Amino acid sequence: MTVFADSKQLDDALARARAGERHAHADLYRLLERPVRTLARRLVSRAHVAEDLAQDVFVEILTSLGQYDGRGSFAGWVRTITVRKCLMHLRSPWRRGLQWIESFGGEEPGESRAPFAGPSGETVDLERALARLGDTARAVVWLHDVEGYTHVEIGALLGGTASLSKSQLARAHARLRELLENDGAKTSCMPVSTNC
Repeated sequence: MTVFADSKQLDDALARARAGERHAHADLYRLLERPVRTLARRLVSRAHVAEDLAQDVFVEILTSLGQYDGRGSFAGWVRTITVRKCLMHLRSPWRRGLQWIESFGGEEPGESRAPFAGPSGETVDLERALARLGDTARAVVWLHDVEGYTHVEIGALLGGTASLSKSQLARAHARLRELLENDGAKTSCMPVSTNC
């Protein structure tokens, strides 16, 4: 699950922002920047698009603070806005048209994604495999397996049913297994010697 900042700090910054304090918006941005960007990047394959969507999320958060009614956590409200913005992008006709145009350039949609790098700079196999999934499949895997959304919630977010989420997840898991097995077969490793 995407980890948001300490709820006490968030609640304090939220209260100050609602009271009109000048620097409270900057504090909210600072506290939410990393988790919002991380979640957007996990759901949307292209880094520059994820960054644009994260900025859209911040604009919506800061302009609609009055709509947050206090039920549930503020971080949960922000997470919901982030997921909604990313899924709206993934479903947009503009994006599908752009993918169609890119397919004529010899670039397979989704295949040009750079793999994620771990903290040490080494690429993590699972993250490389996730990056090779289609946008919807990757979003379903992330929302279900990491963020903890139910199939009913994911289906509704995608404009479908729980069955849509379940079938997308099953196909994505099968593709991930295939990608991870193929990557593992290409990796040469020496067995550890049991002789002392």
